[in-house]
Amino acid sequence: MTQQSTGIQQLLVAEKRASEKVSEARKRKTKKLKQAKDEAQQEIEQYKADRERQYKEYEIKHMGSKDDLCKKIDGDTQLKKIGIDRMVNTNKDDVISLLLDLVYDIKPEVHQNFRSDIKPEE
Repeated sequence: MTQQSTGIQQLLVAEKRASEKVSEARKRKTKKLKQAKDEAQQEIEQYKADRERQYKEYEIKHMGSKDDLCKKIDGDTQLKKIGIDRMVNTNKDDVISLLLDLVYDIKPEVHQNFRSDIKPEE
């Protein structure tokens, strides 16, 4: 009987050691997974930063910077404004005289709804 209890004791000790080993293996697996995830996240961040840098370089090379675009737009706006001012100064007198002619040219006419058959009261 002592041999049986010794065997049972050994089995319990072996089971406990096996359980500890499985637990340690799970901890190592979890740790490695977390480490791999962190490394992958770092690689993603690095790749993203590289692509962003490449895009900025491409944008500057092919489209110019925002300052260049703003300067170009401002220059175009100034040119258009100068052109409009020039047209206003050229045509201002003609437009004013045309408007005044239309205002001063009064042609009295009887309205189309006026009825002449109405007899005045006496």
